[in-house]
Amino acid sequence: MKRTGAQIVWETLMREGVEVVFGYPGGANLPIYDAMLDYPVRHVLVRHEQGAAHMADGYARASGRVGVAMATSGPGATNLVTGIATAMMDSSPTVFLTGQVVSKFIGYDAFQETDVTGITLPITKHNYLVTRVEELGDVLREAFYIARTGRPGPVLVDIAKDAQQNSTDWEYSNRPIQLRGYRPNRHPLSRQVEQALEMLSAARKPLILAGRGVLLSGAMRELREFAERAHIPVAVTLLGIGAFPASHPLSLGMMGMHGEAWVNQAIQESDLLLAFGMRFDDRVTGNLKTYAPNARKIHLDIDPAEINKNVRVDLGIVGDLRESLQEFLDHLPQMDHSEWVEHINALKGESAVRDIQYLPPDGHLYAAHVIHDLWRYTGGNALVVTDVGQHQMWTAQYYRHDQPFQWITSGGLGTMGFGLPAAIGAKIARPDAEVWAVVGDGGFQMTAAELSTAAQEGVKVNVAIINNGFLGMVRQWQEFFYDRRYAATPMRSPDFVKLAEAHGLTGLRVWRREEVFDAIQRARETDGTVVIDFRVEQEDSVYPMVPAGADLHNMIRRPVRNPLVETAQDEM
Repeated sequence: MKRTGAQIVWETLMREGVEVVFGYPGGANLPIYDAMLDYPVRHVLVRHEQGAAHMADGYARASGRVGVAMATSGPGATNLVTGIATAMMDSSPTVFLTGQVVSKFIGYDAFQETDVTGITLPITKHNYLVTRVEELGDVLREAFYIARTGRPGPVLVDIAKDAQQNSTDWEYSNRPIQLRGYRPNRHPLSRQVEQALEMLSAARKPLILAGRGVLLSGAMRELREFAERAHIPVAVTLLGIGAFPASHPLSLGMMGMHGEAWVNQAIQESDLLLAFGMRFDDRVTGNLKTYAPNARKIHLDIDPAEINKNVRVDLGIVGDLRESLQEFLDHLPQMDHSEWVEHINALKGESAVRDIQYLPPDGHLYAAHVIHDLWRYTGGNALVVTDVGQHQMWTAQYYRHDQPFQWITSGGLGTMGFGLPAAIGAKIARPDAEVWAVVGDGGFQMTAAELSTAAQEGVKVNVAIINNGFLGMVRQWQEFFYDRRYAATPMRSPDFVKLAEAHGLTGLRVWRREEVFDAIQRARETDGTVVIDFRVEQEDSVYPMVPAGADLHNMIRRPVRNPLVETAQDEM
């Protein structure tokens, strides 16, 4: 049956299960947009292509499905780049479709021509340039297959305008996709499982380090059963939050630069690390020369490139994490590491027993109070999306997640501007979820125009701006390491209440802690997106903090004289 390239795009997207596309039209993708009107797909018109990329990313993380974003050639395509890199660093299954100039003009600096496949080669799992309509159907099927299989990631398909306009005889094919050299390994070797169990039986101080791979593989039940049967405490990475219930007796919390003090200390004292679906990022390890010096290391990951990339391990097992853990569970005996667990509980000390909700108020509104109260007032059940900075770390510390897929943040790339559009994408993916975007006053302004997208689409997202009048995390580094020389970090912002109202939305402002509950309740009860401007203490810092390149156990701790503790170890 004759189909234009533009028709092939939409028919393939529908066959791949795509229901929502985030995008922005332009000259080089107009044929695709013209054909869109004949297909039952929801298109979300963004205000900037970076917003489209982050929305597709948030949609993918919240739903587990492939997120799709579209842009035109040249500046439209290059505006996607930050979002593509974000999805790549955090293994988010996404497909990006860009228009390209007519094929005969490629390479001649035509109007709005950019070599987007060359630009995105290092930040995509794979990319394609399609110049012939006959290639398009197979390329699109391959793009979705690559994006969702193995270690997920972004795939870009750049489509010349004439390939969109021309026609060919085409029917969608369900034949299995086979790509030479692409064979995601899903099964661990039996001898490796036996070796790992021998190492575990000899350990007295084991720790599990759980990363985003647990969530991507759907191995939450297997992880919990493994931890309980082997009686091993579990620490999570920033992107692994939600992989293991925060309220579980074996849950230690987050590791790394702004992780729990006792977690980092336990890692340094451990004699065996079991790294599940994490990549030993520099923010997790600190100084590699002194990282877990007495520990043997077992690393399970689906991506062979991650084994021994950052940390040399004693045993690397490549395979799907859920299948690997199930193989372990078939042979794992009941174990008891009570002495080790009790020792770690003792390490928690003062920062575990002090309860911030009972501390006397001092007239200041602290970000930690806002996040902690948000956790309590939402019952810990909100889907929380953050931007990047101090507020991100406070939210990771104080909003405790017992359920998976309730936490979305930019980890690897640390992309400011991620929070609001990713929250919109997440809400569209899960319309029944209560979605909160926790953002800083700096990052929020990078993509604040997407408030109009939320208004136009009727999307309900509650936005909590942790407004301290600074680029907060950079200011914190300037305070600690640059003698408080605040160069280019003090920030003037617009009136966020009026900004929300200008978009036809509701805006609120909070100065004192006793106002927090009423603002949260009003936001939850109000139809449409609500923006809350929380005016918090300006020069507060995130504690603990491992300075870049320092030993993991050499943390900067919150001064005792400051009436805030480092973590939120209390009851809801």
